Amino acid sequence: MTGFLLPTEAITSIEAYLATETGGAGVARAQEIGPEATIEEISRAGLRGRGGGGFPTGRKWQGIASQEGTRRYLVVNGAEGEPGTFKDRALLRANPYQLVEGLIIAAFAIAAEEVFVCLKERFEREIDNVTRAVAEMQDAGICTDCKVTVVAGPDEYLFGEEKAMLEVVEGRPPLPRLLPPYEHGLFASDMQSGWEGTPVSAPGAGGDANPTLVNNVETLSNVPHILARGAEWFRSMGTPESPGTIVATVVGDVVAPDVGEVEMGSTLRDVIDAVGSGVGPGRSVKAVFSGVANAVVTADQLDVPLTYEGFQAIGSGMGSAGFIVHDDTACMVNAAYVYSRFLSVESCGQCPPCKLGSGEITEHLQRLETGGGTAEDMQGIAHWLGRVTDGNRCYLAVEEQIMVTSVVRAFAEEFVEHVDHGSCPRPRPIPLPKLVDLDGGQATYDETFWRKRPDWTYEPE
Repeated sequence: MTGFLLPTEAITSIEAYLATETGGAGVARAQEIGPEATIEEISRAGLRGRGGGGFPTGRKWQGIASQEGTRRYLVVNGAEGEPGTFKDRALLRANPYQLVEGLIIAAFAIAAEEVFVCLKERFEREIDNVTRAVAEMQDAGICTDCKVTVVAGPDEYLFGEEKAMLEVVEGRPPLPRLLPPYEHGLFASDMQSGWEGTPVSAPGAGGDANPTLVNNVETLSNVPHILARGAEWFRSMGTPESPGTIVATVVGDVVAPDVGEVEMGSTLRDVIDAVGSGVGPGRSVKAVFSGVANAVVTADQLDVPLTYEGFQAIGSGMGSAGFIVHDDTACMVNAAYVYSRFLSVESCGQCPPCKLGSGEITEHLQRLETGGGTAEDMQGIAHWLGRVTDGNRCYLAVEEQIMVTSVVRAFAEEFVEHVDHGSCPRPRPIPLPKLVDLDGGQATYDETFWRKRPDWTYEPE
């Protein structure tokens, strides 16, 4: 595994960063060619958002920059909470300076008033790294006219949803707004946007929608390399539609869970072997989940290339390349229950069909897994899968619908077995891989998940 985002040795000082081929060269190039040409270079490179959606980065920047007569802001999404994903934290441990240089370039390109870097408050190591990198960049004169604020937010999954993230920056709970950030951004005071307005007297508030650019940590970490080395260099890797590399996480039923940088277009099978050291002796891959937001990838689909178009072609999504591997001993009813419970608990409750529906689906799955399920539970799951997305503000309800539907379709026989036998034929624990840490081939999962209630409080230990 070779690449440019994850150095062999962590870069822990501005001196070490500036000694690299990229350090400082990206900002210098952006300032030389100007904002419009900077956006054009990112567009020509074909960089796509690494937060899961894969939207073209240059087009996103251009959409914000073209809105004149209003304040603009940049928000860096580092609130990594997708099960099976650790790549942003790995990047911030290996080289926080490339992120800071990337956000400086993005802020310059869109003429942002201020930058907010959003991390979960429990990411103490990563917060320290980013804070130090910003301070050193400022002391070195690279970030002389940019204001950067590090926001330590809550542990809730929805903190990572871009509309909810803006709420947290403004001091409120992570409840997704109705409109996207490019329509209703930070500190917007226009009540016509259909959401709570910010008083005009509030710091940063204007009289406009304040379009806000939200980019993921990995996305912005690519930016200085592209500006320093050129769009053609970036396009020399990957595929025409998905250029570059991607930082993949592989956890679950593998020998050594890990994070690694791979070239786009590598097969999922090869990534599982290269990053996670494959499954155990005598075992085979049964299913792979890309977080909890996409359809399951089955054993006959493991040669899918790691590209946005490749996963789309098999009816799934690459997401943020956080892969949860299940071997042939795993129960897919149990897996669906665990992931459904996560989404049910993490739903904010603003949209009743989402909160109620995901809860009902979870209860039906639990009954099936624990031996009390009947055909009526299957009917109940089907009923709520058709309604859970009614009126949804964010993508969480869609994740529930896509993920559970895909498991029911791909492993229908396992659901029938649970009903017919009145028990699970493959009884073994399947943990929720919400990662607390990932280091040295060892993954540490957040066990407090099982005590979390749907109102985001916790059962006593």
